[in-house]
Amino acid sequence: MAANAAYRHVRFNTIGVLGCLIAAAWAVCAWSELSGNAALLHHHALYASGRPYWFAALVVLAAWQFMTAAMMLPSSLGFIRYYAATAGRAPDFPLALFLFLGGYFAVWTAFALAAFTGDMQLHRLVDTWPWLAAHAVLIPAGTLGLAAVYQFTPLKDACLKACRHPGIYLMRHYRRGAFNGLRLGFGHALYCVGCCWALMLVMFAAGVAHLAWMGVLAALMFVEKATPLGNRIAAPAGVVFGVLAVIALLAPGAIGGL
Repeated sequence: MAANAAYRHVRFNTIGVLGCLIAAAWAVCAWSELSGNAALLHHHALYASGRPYWFAALVVLAAWQFMTAAMMLPSSLGFIRYYAATAGRAPDFPLALFLFLGGYFAVWTAFALAAFTGDMQLHRLVDTWPWLAAHAVLIPAGTLGLAAVYQFTPLKDACLKACRHPGIYLMRHYRRGAFNGLRLGFGHALYCVGCCWALMLVMFAAGVAHLAWMGVLAALMFVEKATPLGNRIAAPAGVVFGVLAVIALLAPGAIGGL
């Protein structure tokens, strides 16, 4: 009886601590936008600032940690809850959870670095290609269109299925030991990226800590990955992004943040 009570306490604290982390990340993002500091972190501003690439990349990656905690962790709480239920009794579980989060955040950090590097190259291309500079509206419209198309792909569906059934994934990949947490976090994050990379490209285009886009996209990803409605919302969301892509193309500036 005492062991079961201690186990429930560990599991409760795991989700409680992560819930506090998520709330704190949202608070920082809200402060950043409301104070006007978020504009300084936008990739356009960093490119125009003329600062070295490495410095701008560090700024973006630091800000991205808060966005990952705010937007991605909520949809992964189900997986972490199963992980805590499986490994929570182990004395090294706190270290395993820390390594799990380290692997998870490392994958999303790599994605952010790739997105930022690609964006810097895109800026340079616009600067050197007058035609693209005159038709820059194609960039936000293309980003939204890519998100729309990806909603209907088999890869998106396969990754969503893996995220919706964390128990099956854990049965296949769980091993004892703290360092298995790192491997699980890395593997789970790869599926998360597979689900959400196109949506997070839209978030990247909108800019760090753009609260409206953060709220919409975080809610969509949570419903897709963590609720029974996930099977039915992917296609309608794809249609919505397709409509937004057309609006962005025909009415530049009509969509806030893009």
